[in-house]
Amino acid sequence: MRLKQWTKNGFVLAGLIFDGKLFDLPRAVSALVVMLAFCLISSSVYILNDLVDIEKDRLHPRKRQRPLPSGQLSPNIAKGGAALLAAVSIFAAGLVNIWAGVIVASYLILNVLYSFRLKNLVIIDVMMIAGFFVLRVVAGVVAVDVANFSPWLYVCVSLLALFLGFGKRRHEFTLLEEGAANHRASLAHYNLSLLDQILGIVTTSGLLAYTLYTFEAKTALAQDGHMLLTVPFILYAAFRYLYLIHVEKRGGAPEDLLFEDRPFLLSVLLWGLSVVLVIYLW
Repeated sequence: MRLKQWTKNGFVLAGLIFDGKLFDLPRAVSALVVMLAFCLISSSVYILNDLVDIEKDRLHPRKRQRPLPSGQLSPNIAKGGAALLAAVSIFAAGLVNIWAGVIVASYLILNVLYSFRLKNLVIIDVMMIAGFFVLRVVAGVVAVDVANFSPWLYVCVSLLALFLGFGKRRHEFTLLEEGAANHRASLAHYNLSLLDQILGIVTTSGLLAYTLYTFEAKTALAQDGHMLLTVPFILYAAFRYLYLIHVEKRGGAPEDLLFEDRPFLLSVLLWGLSVVLVIYLW
């Protein structure tokens, strides 16, 4: 179920936080329920991915230790668990808001397409991952009925997801080298030059988009451009992640880096704290 990767579902809370409703208890509960629904549907998708990639994962130095490729878990039990998690997650989200349930169901359908076809298409594979992050944000927005959520933030989330996704592809490409295509078909069409150029474009675009949001977006709730004070933390986090990718040769699992690298974790926490302070207290 990859509980460590549940941190990605924190994006569901973006609407709640940036719309100034963090301390609105009923809406906060609604957002948390939808976030939990995404945790469960994500686990269902992870199980599906492992079932589809069971042979390829056995070629990966880290993924071959997972329960399915290592033989610790029966595929039949995994299939039943995936179906149960999917049903519970869609039902839970639907109780909060019917459209939230539709979005969770759409997330599942798109992931099935991704697992069986789209993840093998170069560039499209990472763009789909970015789309999944946007769906998380949209579900959170629907759940709390936001009034001041800026379209800029959808752009920022998309670019952030592309940044993490292409960083992960780069790590896989350098780690597996000649055997990269055997693990993931789309890696046969990438090379380091392309991945580094894409990362440069996405990094620049993402930082520019977030900076423009902080003082241009009419829906930014912080007064007098105070949201601009959060930009340095985003800058450092992006540069630190690039350092981990290029210098320390890490980046295969961004959610692991978040807890393993203290400077990276601290920059993310300080950014979150600064956002709450400028929106709610300043």
